[in-house]
Amino acid sequence: MRVGFIGCVESSARFLEVLCAIERDDVEVVGVVTLPASAVNSDHCDLAQICSRNDIPFFYHDLNNAAASRKFLRDLTPDVIYCFGWSYLLDESFLSIAPLGVMGFHPAKLPQNRGRHPIIWALALGLDETASTFFKMDLGADSGAILSQEVIGIKPNDNATLLYENILTVAERQVQEFTIVLANDDEVIFQEQDHESATYWRKRSRKDGLIDWRMHAKTIHNLVRALCRPYPGAEFIFEGEHIQVWDSEVDEIAHPKNIEPGTVLEVHANYFVVKCADVTAIKIKEISPQVGIEKGRYL
Repeated sequence: MRVGFIGCVESSARFLEVLCAIERDDVEVVGVVTLPASAVNSDHCDLAQICSRNDIPFFYHDLNNAAASRKFLRDLTPDVIYCFGWSYLLDESFLSIAPLGVMGFHPAKLPQNRGRHPIIWALALGLDETASTFFKMDLGADSGAILSQEVIGIKPNDNATLLYENILTVAERQVQEFTIVLANDDEVIFQEQDHESATYWRKRSRKDGLIDWRMHAKTIHNLVRALCRPYPGAEFIFEGEHIQVWDSEVDEIAHPKNIEPGTVLEVHANYFVVKCADVTAIKIKEISPQVGIEKGRYL
């Protein structure tokens, strides 16, 4: 089976490595479309090095000339195209290149939570599960028939780093399994999505990561873990400077309601405590850049 590949983020690289490691003569990655840089993907990964190590032709996509990438793939005559980790919708001219179609990836429990930033939203909203879902792409956003889906639990203190890794570990196995099924010409059962129950997540912006100390401490903690690396970090503004927060913990002590949210209650060697909504407070355990936070200050 001749596989064309499109991707430009860390998950793309992980999945491409899985394909290269499949020791079967009937599975071959015949070409890769990637990006040398990206202004929209914090976990961007140029796949050229993987291609060079494995003697795979690659092509740098031009955002102003999609026809060139389309021709590159069409000339390779792939049986199937994997589009994993790509922030741009493919039109019918791409979707029709390969006889088996184009397979996409979305780390959410489709048809729920289609759209942008699924790992960030799942953590920020305090969900207790998500999924690793592969599907046959159509002209919609994450709306195609499901090829493979596995539910993944979210632990209370999972952050973006841990959840991302958990999802990719599961997804790597899925890629290997369904690739072998497709290569064997076995009958593949695609499960149509229930479009009536679909929900969508919007694109987040920097302001969505700004901490408001009037939030409940748990809500702030969820925001911090959602925007942990490889994402850009939750932020608060201190003396006119954006301070990134990478680690936090909800304080178990109930504090008086009459203390204003944003008040620094305690300062310790490895963390400081900030009053939040109602009786809650949060321990801020890692920030950058380091700034002088003093007890009694207002953030």
